[in-house]
Amino acid sequence: MSKARTLANFVSAGNPLSDGTIAASDISGLGTGVATALAVNVGSAGAPVVNGGALGTPSGGTLTSATGLPIGTGVSGLGTGVATALAVNVGSAGAAVVNGGALGTPSGGTLTNATGLPISTGVAGLGTGVATFLATPSSANLLASLTDETGTGSAVFATSPTLVTPILGTPTSGTLSNCTVDGTDAVGFRNIPQNSKSADYTLVLADSGKHIFHPSSDANARTFTIPANSSVAYPIGTAVTFINMTSQVVTIAITTDTMYLSSTGTTGSRSLAQYGSATAIKMTSTTWLISGSGLT
Repeated sequence: MSKARTLANFVSAGNPLSDGTIAASDISGLGTGVATALAVNVGSAGAPVVNGGALGTPSGGTLTSATGLPIGTGVSGLGTGVATALAVNVGSAGAAVVNGGALGTPSGGTLTNATGLPISTGVAGLGTGVATFLATPSSANLLASLTDETGTGSAVFATSPTLVTPILGTPTSGTLSNCTVDGTDAVGFRNIPQNSKSADYTLVLADSGKHIFHPSSDANARTFTIPANSSVAYPIGTAVTFINMTSQVVTIAITTDTMYLSSTGTTGSRSLAQYGSATAIKMTSTTWLISGSGLT
């Protein structure tokens, strides 16, 4: 039996092969598949990879210690623009943003779930003092952020505000039912407003300070009634005047309260003749005093 052909035998014997080469199959101790790989031309599928050679398409591998992979051409499956962004230095325009890094000036974005935006430096375009007000929403800071304000002090809202020495100017409307002219006396009229009636009529609270007028065009007897305090609680001091311009008598009636005729003290309903005028003044919660001309 011939001795196995090993590189050591050939060298020691000084007998090279007839063709000057050693077949891979003549080398023992190679791992599985190595001899096959050594028989494949470098650069072809299945051949060993030499320094600087092409890897081809490996079926697997770990690149833990590999370097120099070109991001633009060496990684597949990246979305549009990702390779370009990864090739830009972090912090430069167009680069990927890292945790804690600067965003630069994004061309767009949705911050629905973002937190921590500093209002004083993170929002542009605010008017003078607006950022301060948003951070500390006080009346003083609101006032400082406005450019067309009038007056000073605290912000005022619709329900029950307390105003200190306000200047109202000329309001287009308003009701001063609960206002006073001096802290005690109610606001009155500079005239005696008219409420003309051509039918029987029971006074209402709004008639306080007015005159109930019976015009000459209504040639009928009428009754004007002052309601009981339990029905309409006129303030003490309320005055109501009655004027009759027709030939028919106007009866000034009172219900359950008491109305005294001035000078005589008699009580009950009164009759007002043509061209007569009479004024009834409330003295207590349930008593009135009436006086006038053409009054009986």
